[in-house]
Amino acid sequence: MTRILIVDDEENIREVVREYCELNGWMADEAPDGMDALEMVKNTDYDCVILDVMMPRLDGFSTCREIKKLKQIPVIMLSARQEEYDKLFGFELGVDDYVVKPFSPKELMARVKVVLERGRHTGNSVMKFGGLEIDALGRTVSVNGEKVQLTPKEIDLLLYMAAHRNIALSRETLLEEVWNYDYFGDDRTVDTHIKMLRRNLGEYRDCIVTVRGMGYKFEA
Repeated sequence: MTRILIVDDEENIREVVREYCELNGWMADEAPDGMDALEMVKNTDYDCVILDVMMPRLDGFSTCREIKKLKQIPVIMLSARQEEYDKLFGFELGVDDYVVKPFSPKELMARVKVVLERGRHTGNSVMKFGGLEIDALGRTVSVNGEKVQLTPKEIDLLLYMAAHRNIALSRETLLEEVWNYDYFGDDRTVDTHIKMLRRNLGEYRDCIVTVRGMGYKFEA
């Protein structure tokens, strides 16, 4: 059975999220802070962690960093702060999604479902574009023989765009196909990931072209 860990120092938030998880048929455990969460992650296999940023003892960003060292578990970050810097920092740590408080529990559950259902690959071969190599099955990306560290969502985005290369893709299409939802999506989510992806691709950053007034495309 799917098991979710809810980490937040506010008990009422934990209770509401747990109730919604259980309505979806998932088991849900609670932790009041990052230190307790790490101990639980060590001893239990979770399918997803819902993690607050501002917590006593150990903040959410530090907790996420330690969780990713222990296990490759999807993490959805909760935060009352919506500055782009915070989101970028979270995504750099490997956060799979970022939800701003106050949030709709139904929206959060939709995002959890997307994370749980992730894993589908676009294509089953290695795509090469000069020194840029994208392994769809292995979910790895290399630039001139050196592996590039990308978050799971950056890899999903790059795989989809490379598989649909030279086709202009709207932000709405990318949200629906890569994030698997459109109503809950936010154009800034796509823009933020594109910004990070370009930076990580180095000299091949120009493969991702901005299509004015629409979105982006991958040019081989």
